[in-house]
Amino acid sequence: MASREPSKKRKAVTRDSPEANEAVLRDANGNPRYVYRDIDPVYDSDDSDAPQTTNTIGNIPLSFYDSYPHIGYDINGKRIARPAKGEALDALLDSIDIPKGWTGLTDPNTGKPLELSEQELDVLKRIQMNEVPEEGYDPYPATVEYFTSKTETMPLSAAPEPKRRFVPSKHEAKRVMKIVRAIRVGRILPYKPPPEEDEEDLDVKRYDIWANEASRPDHPMNVPAPKLPPPGYEESYHPPPEYLPDLQEKEAWEEADEEDKEREYLPTDYSSLRKVPGYDGFIKEKFERCLDLYLAPRIRRSKLNIDPESLLPKLPSPDELRPFPTTCATIFHGHEGRVRSLAVDPSGVWLASGGDDGTIRVWELLTGRQLWHVKVSSDEAINAVRWRPGTDAVILSAAAGENLYFLVPPIPSLELEGHSRSLVDAGFGYATSTSSSAKGPPQAQWSRTSTQLSDTSILLKAHLRSTVKVISWHRRGDYLATVSPSGQTSAVAIHTLSKHLTQQPFRRLKGLPQSAQFHPSKPIFFVATQRTIRSYDLAKQELLKIIQPGARWISSFDVHPLGDNLIVGSYDKRLLWHDLDLSNRPYKTLRYHKKAIRQVKFHAGGLPLFADASDDGSLQVFHGKVVGDMMENATIVPVKVLRGHRVVKELGVLDLDWHPREPWMVSAGADGTCRLWM
Repeated sequence: MASREPSKKRKAVTRDSPEANEAVLRDANGNPRYVYRDIDPVYDSDDSDAPQTTNTIGNIPLSFYDSYPHIGYDINGKRIARPAKGEALDALLDSIDIPKGWTGLTDPNTGKPLELSEQELDVLKRIQMNEVPEEGYDPYPATVEYFTSKTETMPLSAAPEPKRRFVPSKHEAKRVMKIVRAIRVGRILPYKPPPEEDEEDLDVKRYDIWANEASRPDHPMNVPAPKLPPPGYEESYHPPPEYLPDLQEKEAWEEADEEDKEREYLPTDYSSLRKVPGYDGFIKEKFERCLDLYLAPRIRRSKLNIDPESLLPKLPSPDELRPFPTTCATIFHGHEGRVRSLAVDPSGVWLASGGDDGTIRVWELLTGRQLWHVKVSSDEAINAVRWRPGTDAVILSAAAGENLYFLVPPIPSLELEGHSRSLVDAGFGYATSTSSSAKGPPQAQWSRTSTQLSDTSILLKAHLRSTVKVISWHRRGDYLATVSPSGQTSAVAIHTLSKHLTQQPFRRLKGLPQSAQFHPSKPIFFVATQRTIRSYDLAKQELLKIIQPGARWISSFDVHPLGDNLIVGSYDKRLLWHDLDLSNRPYKTLRYHKKAIRQVKFHAGGLPLFADASDDGSLQVFHGKVVGDMMENATIVPVKVLRGHRVVKELGVLDLDWHPREPWMVSAGADGTCRLWM
């Protein structure tokens, strides 16, 4: 019945009518054969522009049809014939005449050559060149600053986040409660670190010293640790103006030593607490506080009734230490400008002085009368004057600029003056005999002075390479040393008067030389630089000792007549006493002056006195007793402060010297005067 239903439907339409979809034909056996017409799809939609699919095989590759003459079926079910392939010649011709859009590839759907449009070729070209396929794309657009480049000191709003914005998470609450329940039940156990087991050494015996210790009650004499004082106005970051130091106070605080400073900081003003920097001495201060709490005994002690004066060392009374100079007996006027140097002759009768006016003046010591003067130079100042030791001749040496002069003032007897002139002229014959054999340029040029100077008793001149500042004679009177701080290799020179010979014992010195002296009784030579004093053995030509006074800048020094002690003056207001047999460090450090110390001097006549001169216009006289017993220290007692010189342009007393026998002292000041103290 089911097979007949289609026939009933076909009877409704005649075979030859145009609405019929098939035609009935007869095959060779006379049986009916139905031939269906082609279906004509009619699309009345907007999809008419879609590409028409010619091959309907779907995703089946064309390689499945390699053994068939067709490559698939169209939408009507007809076979699509395989396109004809040209011969090699046709392929060559096609390759020569390349059509527009030719790629050399085959479309896998149709089997025909794949042709691309110009737009598609342009996209492929951009991809091959590693460029962006889309035309007009800018890979480097202009920077859009989402935030300003200006850094704000304070935030726009420093208000904390309000609690009402907090929304608790229900999911997290559930997870937390789940973990809490697991911990309570015991399914989750917290981590416990394994116990540390120390391997005990059985050979080492340990004893517990606190095993039988019983607790002690608080001692009634115990005192709790003191608290730190509260900060004052000086420690404030914004102190009142009257607590702030001015420029002079700040410079004085910076130049002062650490032990001399009243406080370790200066009051400083800041506009706000945020601008206060860190305190560099914080760790040191807390460390010292901990040391005080740890080491300081905090227990009540019964107060001892001790007289404070009994704790002071018993010093002898100044009246018992007399004689020493106390008053100004004579004032020497005559120099124009500062008096830089002076010296008392070995006989103690005359006083020689030199100053900025370039003149050398000889005075009678007791009366203050000027006996003789000479103009040495109009351009250079007289930096140093020193008498030759010994009373057999009267020879005065003076330094002006780079020249060293030797004078015989016409003040002694004719016989003594003639002997002095013969000592000065004795070296010309030796210098003539040795000049031809000398190698290299001479260290100094010794020559007679001009006729004008020789008529004024200036007989001999030695020209050096740099400005001479210090002159020091040997005790025998034939050798003298000069110091030129500006000279490098020629800074220290030793001269021989009897031979007119100059030697430079040092090729190089560590530091800038300041002064030099001979030992009073031994062949030892002392040279002082800015910070150290070196002693050399002239016989063995070797370094003996390096003395370290600890001063910043040494100005002068002097050796005790016995040769075992030494005093040093410095520009940092210190007077230092050295015991050469005890240590390289100072035995005593004395600070009695407010400004730099210019000169120090021992009394060379056997009296236990020494003195120093300072730029504050004062001279300090000390009693310094030295004994031969190694078990007894030197006794140093300040006995008198002498004031009288005026301070001119921050300069006070520039030089001093002692009388060879009496407890008298002379001083030279920047006010242009010399004073005799008795």
